[in-house]
Amino acid sequence: MAEIVISVENLGKKYRIKHEADRQRYIALRDVLADNAKGLVNRVGSAFRRAFSTHSASSDKSPSYEDFWALRNVNFNIKQGEVVGIIGRNGAGKSTLLKILSQITEPSEGRVRINGRVASLLEVGTGFHPELTGRENIFLNGAILGMSRLEISSKFDEIVEFAEIEKFIDTPVKRFSSGMYVRLAFAVAAHLEPEILIIDEVLAVGDQDFQKKCLGKISAAAKSGRTILFVSHSTAAVATLCSSAILLRKGSVAFCGATSQALEAYLGDATMMHSGQTDTKHHATRPKHLAPIIEAVEILQAGQPSFVLLAGHSIEVRLLLRMPGTVTSPRFAFAVEDMMARRIMTGASYLESFEPRSLHGQQTVRFDFNPGFLAPGRYLLSLSVADKYTGLLDSIDGAIAFDVEWGNGTGSDEPFESAFGIQVVRSNWKYIS
Repeated sequence: MAEIVISVENLGKKYRIKHEADRQRYIALRDVLADNAKGLVNRVGSAFRRAFSTHSASSDKSPSYEDFWALRNVNFNIKQGEVVGIIGRNGAGKSTLLKILSQITEPSEGRVRINGRVASLLEVGTGFHPELTGRENIFLNGAILGMSRLEISSKFDEIVEFAEIEKFIDTPVKRFSSGMYVRLAFAVAAHLEPEILIIDEVLAVGDQDFQKKCLGKISAAAKSGRTILFVSHSTAAVATLCSSAILLRKGSVAFCGATSQALEAYLGDATMMHSGQTDTKHHATRPKHLAPIIEAVEILQAGQPSFVLLAGHSIEVRLLLRMPGTVTSPRFAFAVEDMMARRIMTGASYLESFEPRSLHGQQTVRFDFNPGFLAPGRYLLSLSVADKYTGLLDSIDGAIAFDVEWGNGTGSDEPFESAFGIQVVRSNWKYIS
């Protein structure tokens, strides 16, 4: 039996939110001076009298407080060597949980037992001193983890090479770009060999090549027996890396167990409000650092909006976009996944004879594709918008859900059987002789 390295019992975190009712508008001195009063002295005197009067009125109002539980009654155990995904909608309590596990903040109730050295990569700006150089911060972080200078020195070159910041290693990190910062922060956390590695959504800041390199490093760390807690809105990454997952819903554990079942419940949460409507501005799976460019999605078949589609027929998708500025060379992509985050097919504008044009403001884009004869069931359509020169602009996993029903489009009355798999392909049959 593997040893339990993280034990969480009845964990809760409460914040007190302050409200002030009937708060009067603050009257600035410059506002009063603009009035048509008589004389500068009278105007200044009036300003002080009115400011004092406002202060007195405000002080009579007692502020009200509301208790907000970011986490409540959270219980789970994690064993040594497990790679556990922490998933949930924005505001579910994921970041609060990781901050408690990283000993950045104290719980309001319950307790956490951790057996092992913990390295955390929670958000850009956490763990580094901005005035220190990259070199100094590597040794500082190693010392915080309890490592000797000799241990840190043995890993130093490997960390710098992984982070790809050789030219800037002796530059104060306050001058680093967000990408450089994340590369170094991840390299330090991953290479200084903590027993427990906690990673939040920060990898979304890096470019695609660096993300792949990080995921490879996480996979290698997992195989070496280290315990990893991984928070990500990327269902594909969680499905690939994690042996189990914890689904948080409104500060409580909604599911703890197999990754496939956790993802199915999570994607059900994310698409519940979107399977009957198209608004995606507040979709749960959009990475926090991306602006909502994709505002709405609509699925049509035979020219009619529908979320129940017939297998074997083309699907039309319309995207309502609102560009924050001018996008000179837009690129669009989509993917179809099942409810366990298994990618079935993908398509992109830049792989077709589609001429990109400069876009700004509101714009509707349409595309169509034939998914073939998918097995009956529910599927998710994921979407992304990028600029060829500046990179990813918006991305939504499971932006909208649709159901597939098996019809007679095959020309046969034979029913679909589970042994067929996920998709049946059309094929031509002939007798030669």
